[in-house]
Amino acid sequence: MTIGLEDKLSIQELLARAALGYDERDTEMLAECFAEAAEMTMCIAGGDLIGPFMGRAGILSLMVEAMATQTDVRRHVISNIVFLDKAKESALVLSNLTLLATENGAINLLSAGLYRDEVVKAEGAWRIAKRHLDLDKSY
Repeated sequence: MTIGLEDKLSIQELLARAALGYDERDTEMLAECFAEAAEMTMCIAGGDLIGPFMGRAGILSLMVEAMATQTDVRRHVISNIVFLDKAKESALVLSNLTLLATENGAINLLSAGLYRDEVVKAEGAWRIAKRHLDLDKSY
């Protein structure tokens, strides 16, 4: 059995909430998007693997540290969401990231990339269990 339309919409909202939580520096919203035992890795411009960052707390620590260095306003735009390997309570989801920043009245494109998210139904909701981000360039 595969996930239905309602679950797909819930997963799309999950990805949007993860982006919004980061952009608004709402760490509670951001934390709710990840499973307790989640892990995250990334590559920048085809470089070496960065991570893994283990567990919800480890991922949040990475993100909070990054937020502390940013003086701009970030907007993570998630688009072109595609569902692969759909099961009743898990899915592999690909989505594009467009990363924008506003500072001193100017909006700049910082980078773009591809998220590969393994999502699971856990703790009564869809959550990101494993996330990999391939960024097209550093910022």
